[in-house]
Amino acid sequence: MKLKNLYILLGVVFLISIDTLAQDRFTQMQNQLQLIAIDNPGLENTVDLSVNGVSLQEFIRGIANANDLNISVDDGLNNIQIINNFSNVTVSDVLIFLAKRYQLEMEFVGNIISISKYNPPPEPLPPPQPKVINVNYDERGDLLTLDLSNDNLVDVIRKVTSVSDKNIVLSPNVENKKVSVFIQRMPFNAALQKFAYSNGMSLTETDDGFFVLSELGDEKVLTSNENEGTKTSKEKYKRKNIEGLFLEVSNENEISISAENVSIDEVVKAVAYELDIDYYLFSKIEGTKTLNLKAVSLEELLNNLFEATAFTYKKNYGVYLIGERKSEGLRTTTVYQMQHRSIENIMEVIPNDLKQELELKKFADLNSLVISGSRPMAEELIQFLKQIDQVVPVIAIDVIIVGYRKNRSLSAGITAGLGEPTERTEGSFVPETDVNFSAKSVNDIIENINQSSIVNLGKVTPNFYFSIKALEQDGVLKVRSTPKLATLNGHEANLSVGNTEYYVEESNNVIGAQNPQNIITRTYRPVEADLAITIKPLVSGNDQITLEITVEQSDFTERISNEAPPGKVSRSFSSMLRVKNNEMVLLGGLEEKSVNNSGAGLPFLARIPIIRWFFGQRTRSKNKSQLNIFIKPTVIY
Repeated sequence: MKLKNLYILLGVVFLISIDTLAQDRFTQMQNQLQLIAIDNPGLENTVDLSVNGVSLQEFIRGIANANDLNISVDDGLNNIQIINNFSNVTVSDVLIFLAKRYQLEMEFVGNIISISKYNPPPEPLPPPQPKVINVNYDERGDLLTLDLSNDNLVDVIRKVTSVSDKNIVLSPNVENKKVSVFIQRMPFNAALQKFAYSNGMSLTETDDGFFVLSELGDEKVLTSNENEGTKTSKEKYKRKNIEGLFLEVSNENEISISAENVSIDEVVKAVAYELDIDYYLFSKIEGTKTLNLKAVSLEELLNNLFEATAFTYKKNYGVYLIGERKSEGLRTTTVYQMQHRSIENIMEVIPNDLKQELELKKFADLNSLVISGSRPMAEELIQFLKQIDQVVPVIAIDVIIVGYRKNRSLSAGITAGLGEPTERTEGSFVPETDVNFSAKSVNDIIENINQSSIVNLGKVTPNFYFSIKALEQDGVLKVRSTPKLATLNGHEANLSVGNTEYYVEESNNVIGAQNPQNIITRTYRPVEADLAITIKPLVSGNDQITLEITVEQSDFTERISNEAPPGKVSRSFSSMLRVKNNEMVLLGGLEEKSVNNSGAGLPFLARIPIIRWFFGQRTRSKNKSQLNIFIKPTVIY
């Protein structure tokens, strides 16, 4: 009941405060109107008004015009309709009334009054709630659970101390640290150890039961034996004689070791003791190794020691973190940027053995590969990438195409017959002979022959015609094209030049049963004929270039009919050759020859030499075409 009364009281106080603020706002308006009324006496004029269904904007403008006032009214007030009666009140009182009634705001600029809709200030935001620190402690099993994400270290330790009743002290250099970790029901001491090292800190337990957290490297690092649940300082490890192990460390910290079926865990402890290094074990190291190494560094020893095992190491702030490769704290992520090769096809080149335990992602924007996994395997992959990340030569290819076509034809003969009357003799003798003689010209020739000889020939009829035709043609055509191509080493470059012709396919479709309709559909089908060249260059180390060349050429031939598709003849060849840089080669051999010899004439007479020219027609043609291709590659780095 008391709580309910408290809520009511707070509500009343809130309403009173809001009303007080509103009254202060209107009081300020009234005071400001009184100040400018000295220069604007119209504000003190007394008015008697009765309005009904008038917009608030027009009403205020009417008051301003009637009392010689400078009032600017916002257009948003045009949608407000008012119904009011005013009797014996001043203009100032009317403006204050309207401001209260319709929640208006007045701004004053000199003698100008600006009236608009009042927008109340936003309510203050509630105070931020303190972040919940996800810490749980099971006192019965001494188990600690941590779920932290960028939390303040001081708040975390305060919460851990509160729930576990165990004393934890922070060194001054880590008080402002942000920490993150996820640990599920782990023994308290082991959980606190992993929490410390995953966030770059060291943990020391004093003799009186206090835990001290400090910056990594400030204190001696503790190693953990999870199976025994105890912590032991590395200083407590005593060098002992291990069967099958010989270990010697020089003054330069170079290690010579001989081990035969010796526990990897014992080797690590012995080396750490001899070199006085700090290390942390995420898990117990299992397995044995046989080694025989002389004068190697610690990193070289560890690489050989953990090779072909499930374990790896990582150096962090001078401390060697050792455990399984899949452990969160031992994974490393690096970005390797390719300098000369594209990242698009790099995944296909990487052997499966190098990427099976790594997470790889392409980052095309930087032409880079994101590598995540154990450090030794990541470094092995990076070394491989460096070997293949070489400058890829670009080959510029100059192609000169020369086409040669020569044709020769001869057409000759005499034609005589009966037909439509020929009015006149016409034609040409040079450069070709193609003359038609009329019946009158033929009769004139016969008459001249009769007068000059003893032979008396008869005349021809008016519809007789006589034609002589003799034509010989020679033609030479050269076509030259000089395209330029460029491609990467080992990639194909393609060139295609040609044309397309079309033919029509018609299909008849009958639609409907009672009133069938015949619909004709025409489809234009393309037929292509072109010259296609494919060149694949391979650059060797001595600046020699191996070219794989394929050439295909096709041409159209005559159609058998206007509706039929055009005929096509094709020629192709392929070649592989080696040339020097900037050396030009000639590819030829695409040659075609055709000979046509035909004639027509009177039987028997058309076969007699010389005479046959007067009793028939002969047509002879020869065609020859040849294609030559010049190729010059140039290597560009």
